Amino acid sequence: MEMPTEMQHQAMGYDRTATMFSPEGTILQVEYAEKTVRLGSSSIGIVCSDGVFVLADKRVRDKLVVKESASKIYEIDSNIIASVAGILADARVLIERAQVLSQQHRVTYDTEIEPELIIKDIANAMQQFTQYGGARPFGVSFMVAGLHGKNPELFSSDITGNYFGYHAHAIGENDEKLRERLREKYRKDLKIKEGVKIATEIFKEVLEDRFDLNRFELVVLRSGNDRPERYEGENIKDVK
Repeated sequence: MEMPTEMQHQAMGYDRTATMFSPEGTILQVEYAEKTVRLGSSSIGIVCSDGVFVLADKRVRDKLVVKESASKIYEIDSNIIASVAGILADARVLIERAQVLSQQHRVTYDTEIEPELIIKDIANAMQQFTQYGGARPFGVSFMVAGLHGKNPELFSSDITGNYFGYHAHAIGENDEKLRERLREKYRKDLKIKEGVKIATEIFKEVLEDRFDLNRFELVVLRSGNDRPERYEGENIKDVK
């Protein structure tokens, strides 16, 4: 009886390091990390005609947890926010790195950093941990939304260190289903209020009986506004 491919890989040790390719040309530690990301809580980001926003499922059900301490959307700078899916401890290290880079840019150039420079630095750090021995890949995926001047932008990076710009994107649990519905409903002329309604409806369709608006948080960056707007739970319905 022939041994299954995955068991062969384990027997040969291809899954024990991030620096060894399997015979199929994959890095198994990276693939395992990608599975971890798909177990993480979901986020949807959409670029609209008047700004950009991220809607995230905090997936916190314990009443003893302080809700504000379980945020899944982080402020990098006044013009940039980031949402994550996967191992939050890994994400925190990269978030702090991005915040330091942003402040260094302000001190050096007296201006806000571009969102793409943030995602590029995060992606570079993530790529390094797929190449060197003695460390595992970061088990987290990033979605960075921001304003470049008055232009809203959205980027996302994966475990390997690749990143792309998006009009709309989703990461975390059920990411493929979420993106499929985004492709159907996204329009370039969406206003933030319309976009938030669409994102909420998509989550409702995908989560079905598990949907509860109180589990969600929303951060909005409006073109021409110098501060992020944060909403939680039922207050998300009040977005204008």
